[in-house]
Amino acid sequence: MTRKISFINYKGGVGKTSLIVNTAAALAKLGQRVLLFDLDTQSNASIWLLRLERWNKINSTGEGAILSIFDPGQKHIRDLIIKDVVEDKNGEKVLPGLDLVPTTFNLVDLEAEFEGDPKRPPYYIFQQQLAEIEDDYDFILFDCPPNILKAAQCGVFSSHEIYLPVNPDALSLIGFTLLVEKLHKFHAISASFRSSGMGTPAQVQGLIFNSIKANVDIEVPKMRMQLRLNQFRTAKRIASGAKILNAQIRDATVVRRAVTLGLPVILVGQETEEIDTVANDYRKLAAEIIEQGQSL
Repeated sequence: MTRKISFINYKGGVGKTSLIVNTAAALAKLGQRVLLFDLDTQSNASIWLLRLERWNKINSTGEGAILSIFDPGQKHIRDLIIKDVVEDKNGEKVLPGLDLVPTTFNLVDLEAEFEGDPKRPPYYIFQQQLAEIEDDYDFILFDCPPNILKAAQCGVFSSHEIYLPVNPDALSLIGFTLLVEKLHKFHAISASFRSSGMGTPAQVQGLIFNSIKANVDIEVPKMRMQLRLNQFRTAKRIASGAKILNAQIRDATVVRRAVTLGLPVILVGQETEEIDTVANDYRKLAAEIIEQGQSL
């Protein structure tokens, strides 16, 4: 069965986009068929994987961006998928198995201007269209903004699982707490739109420590996060098997270089020790996510 996962935290700036782009790439490298949805109006994942030249063509017209399934509503998700999105500077496909549904800055209009039919909210339209193509993939990943507004709702409503990128700081803990509360409210509001075949609403399954700087001791922040996680599990506000994942992603300059090159870290050349180390972090995370799915 296709695993549909939202990556989200109510705190911005936790390195969510770098985490999801590189995890998606690592999954594809392991032979998984992966579709990445960019649901964040900042468009960072789309700009990274398409590079500015390809992304600008979409941004200038809005054609091919996710908003077009809502406004003007003449496109379907299947029309927007960019197959094997990662290309080298010569336009050659270099990562088979990683597809993208891009977004542009106009996604903000979904929040500010789109009214639509109250009987068919955006997340319901999105889920109905996603059902048409989801069997083509092993993983569908949603890069969600740090909120539970309309765009994020599309990913959350369609997901089976939720993973939170977190940093070793107090704000990530606050973001985790806020997210759980907002999820509870959204699930109550959207319950009448769920079909029996969708299964239960997505719950938090894991927390991933990300962008960890060298010489930073994360044990105390990790202990505090574990305590809050235990409280939520006891209250049945998150999945019973939710945990802090063993894989941890270190901060590295190569991640910024990868963005400039329009490539995931695992495809960046010059195999320095730093590149190999961070690439291995993402490989371990991808393997752990695959393993965790066996217990769901």
